[in-house]
Amino acid sequence: MNEVDYLRMISGARRDWRALCLKPCLRFLSLFYGAGVAVRNRLFDWRLKQPHSVSVPVISLGNLTTGGTGKTPLVAYLSQWFHSQGVPLALLSRGYRALPGEANDEKQLLDRLCPEVPHYQNPDRCASAARAIAAGARLLILDDGFQHRRLARDLDIVLIDAVNPWGYGHLLPRGLLRESKSGLKRAGFVLLTRVDQCDAAALERLTAEVKRFVPVERIAQVRFCPQRLLNVAGETRELEEVVGKQVWGFCAIGNPEGFRQTIVDAGGQVCGMRVFADHHHYTKDELQEVGVQAERAGAELILTTAKDLVKISEQRLSGLPVWAVDIGAELVQGRAAFEEILQKTVESKVDH
Repeated sequence: MNEVDYLRMISGARRDWRALCLKPCLRFLSLFYGAGVAVRNRLFDWRLKQPHSVSVPVISLGNLTTGGTGKTPLVAYLSQWFHSQGVPLALLSRGYRALPGEANDEKQLLDRLCPEVPHYQNPDRCASAARAIAAGARLLILDDGFQHRRLARDLDIVLIDAVNPWGYGHLLPRGLLRESKSGLKRAGFVLLTRVDQCDAAALERLTAEVKRFVPVERIAQVRFCPQRLLNVAGETRELEEVVGKQVWGFCAIGNPEGFRQTIVDAGGQVCGMRVFADHHHYTKDELQEVGVQAERAGAELILTTAKDLVKISEQRLSGLPVWAVDIGAELVQGRAAFEEILQKTVESKVDH
């Protein structure tokens, strides 16, 4: 079973006999997974396992669920904000699904968005932290670090997708939750993302649920805005190029439906979409097939994500232009409180 079929099964979209048989098995496995996560968290909570502390502030961005919350645009937002404040910083990431000796798609994208910020990709984040500090970093941003408790942090920022906040309501592998909601008690700040794709009543219910664990003044709302089009040659176009056009989309990200909505928000008419597993590395045959499918569907152009663009070299597929949608993060509520806690976090160790 591929990742797309798996997501359709746990979401309830797939209801065949195989799904009905597998879901109870996955639920059973979730019990063991949840027990393991709970024991590990207790070891840190009770100080039986000590996190590794460093001499500079560490800010972690992470999720309760696996992927799909819009973390990469927010890592870029934070990096650019601190850089504009004159803070020497570095990014630390695991390098999930990177090919041997290569940067993964997230690092390649962040290197383009934040070329002035060093990015250390290594499963051993403590070793990366030491290298970054030795190179002059005075702030570390830990990408996808909420469950990586081995490295101590001064602020935990947790992202929650307002459209699918609790990963279908179950722990892995029955759902997408990495740990239970109660893990939010460790969060210093919560960002509710894609709030523009969620109706007001659902957003109010979600905020009330998060408030059980985090004070309301530590909750902010984020939307992701299409900004421009770009291609592998570095050329850019305004979003007007998409308006009213028949668009074929393809992507390998954690939230493909979010990308579909981005195309719609940009004014495109989605005539079809090809979804690959998160962080998938494309083959030439697969890309050629995308082009053929788009041509058959009557597409006028092909769109992908900026994260996918770094993994391809084609400007055209089956004669159709290939563009990526550049996305930016915008805090629509709670920005002042968020920036205040960022500033205080940096100052917490600078003054000592």
